Amino acid sequence: MSRATDPPPLIPGLPGITRPPVLVTGGTGTIGSQVVQELLRSGVPARVLTRMPGHAHTAASEAAQEIEGDLVTGAGLAEAVDGVQAVVHCASNPTQTQDVDIDGTGRLCAAMAENSPDARLIHVSIVGCWDNPMPYYRAKAAAETVVTDSGRHQIIVRATQVHELVHKLAGSQFAGFGVGVRGLRFAPIESSWLAKQLVDHALDEQLAAATAEYAGPEILTARELAVLTAHVEGRRAPRVVRLPAVGGMLRRFAEGSNLPGPHAVRGGATYAQWLSDRQA
Repeated sequence: MSRATDPPPLIPGLPGITRPPVLVTGGTGTIGSQVVQELLRSGVPARVLTRMPGHAHTAASEAAQEIEGDLVTGAGLAEAVDGVQAVVHCASNPTQTQDVDIDGTGRLCAAMAENSPDARLIHVSIVGCWDNPMPYYRAKAAAETVVTDSGRHQIIVRATQVHELVHKLAGSQFAGFGVGVRGLRFAPIESSWLAKQLVDHALDEQLAAATAEYAGPEILTARELAVLTAHVEGRRAPRVVRLPAVGGMLRRFAEGSNLPGPHAVRGGATYAQWLSDRQA
């Protein structure tokens, strides 16, 4: 008799044949938590690498298997990757890019090579990380190089900014004023829709080394996002002070380095739809 905690059978009625788990790093973050939920909805055992087991109290976190580990030290990585069919690598830390994003990705790849060499690696990155001198973006580009040099069975998935992040940026104001950069635009993406794409890659046994790009269905200026956010949330639209795009980082954003290319896959809910659902 199977236990409630056993992974779901790959073929109903044959409890001995089970789906191997998928490990999610950054599984309590905005994208990672959505990946965990999508795995569970798909009947795939989800395993979460976390520094603080039991810290995230959600239905998804309770149903997933938590493995205590740390990308910075490498502790727990061998156990976390053991027996998995894939790893969806969402973990990132803008304040510890060298330790987490770059070196931590290297430790993860090394652990996979030693303990689960056939597992697939789905590495989450950012659209435009190679085209902007912003330090965080340079770190994401360096992390991509770590992945490609590792020789892993992998795909690099670059995405635009998720709705949750754009919402924070659009809602930032002081005394009724917001600050924007001339020419700044976004193609915000729904995190739950992105998670579905990541899970599809994780379960693709024919996955070939490549890069994929995902973005939301529309492009909006920073001003349009601020006005839309205020309108849906019942606030007065802020007066946006537009700053010139001075310096390489802001200039590249103003030039659209964060926008999807012609081959990007576009989809998911619009920002307005996401806002309305959030308010409801």
